[in-house]
Amino acid sequence: MTHQLSSPPETDFLSTLETAVTPGTSRPAAKAVVYALLQAEKAAKQQHLSYPANSLLGDWRLYFTTSGAANLKQGIAVGKGGFYVPKWVGAQISFHPVAETQPHELEIANQVKVGLGLLRLVGQARYLEQKNLLAFDFTQIQVKILGKILYQGQFSSRRNSTQPFAERSISQLPFFTFFWITENSIAARGRGGGLAIWVRASESAN
Repeated sequence: MTHQLSSPPETDFLSTLETAVTPGTSRPAAKAVVYALLQAEKAAKQQHLSYPANSLLGDWRLYFTTSGAANLKQGIAVGKGGFYVPKWVGAQISFHPVAETQPHELEIANQVKVGLGLLRLVGQARYLEQKNLLAFDFTQIQVKILGKILYQGQFSSRRNSTQPFAERSISQLPFFTFFWITENSIAARGRGGGLAIWVRASESAN
């Protein structure tokens, strides 16, 4: 069932997003952040914004996410609500270049650290700048406890195939479409329709 989210009055959505990720500020309500994300996504499409691949480089902590797909319908936010991700969850995504001569080919790593344990997935990614779309596939998995590797090996999923990653169709891969990128924050929609904000791992956002 699709749920209608209560949409706040039209405000400066960029101000809402910037306030949400600025350390020491009072966080906007989650529904206001979801609405601001949807407005930012709409604006990015209308303005044909394009972000370079190097704007994604670095380590990013998952800061805010929706629990499922959310969309704008006739100016109203519908779908799943969102929530701020607690710091102790330790969810982080990283993008690093593979080679200077291939700026759109990246290594992607996604990890979750809870307590003394850490789960880390590593794989390949390629960025389509005109669409602000990053397609990826995880190929390696690592499990650590107290900093010691308990398991490390190939990550198996139905998405993995013998076909070279560079030749794989976007339709075969998970992806993120980015629509708001600043020096210390990035926001995207995943293939499943969910929205998320990450902040630089070095930043001490709320």
